[in-house]
Amino acid sequence: MSEKYLILIMDGSWDSATVTEEQHNDAMKAHGAFAAAVAAAGAAILGGEALQGPNVGFSVTPAAGGKPAVYTNGPLAETTEVLSGYYIIETDTVEKARELAALCPTNGHIEVRPIWDMAM
Repeated sequence: MSEKYLILIMDGSWDSATVTEEQHNDAMKAHGAFAAAVAAAGAAILGGEALQGPNVGFSVTPAAGGKPAVYTNGPLAETTEVLSGYYIIETDTVEKARELAALCPTNGHIEVRPIWDMAM
């Protein structure tokens, strides 16, 4: 039975507004190679997106205990790494998910989380 995994791409601190055309083209080639490797392994990419930097994001602390929700505009907390994108892949084994995650382009590291099947 196939399982789904979320691959979180954690990169060094960066500003998406300063990415050059050359850097963008290089990244697209690297992610194209990753997609080809996933397909060659008999797995599938079910989704994924690149994310803009934390300087344009915001955080929300939901309302609780009678207090209203709190909204905080970016830049968010000072960090040495940011979540720059993600993939959702489907593969037969956790071992294959590990092997494929190791091929995902990043200047930082990759986090992999199994996706809980909510169709139970």
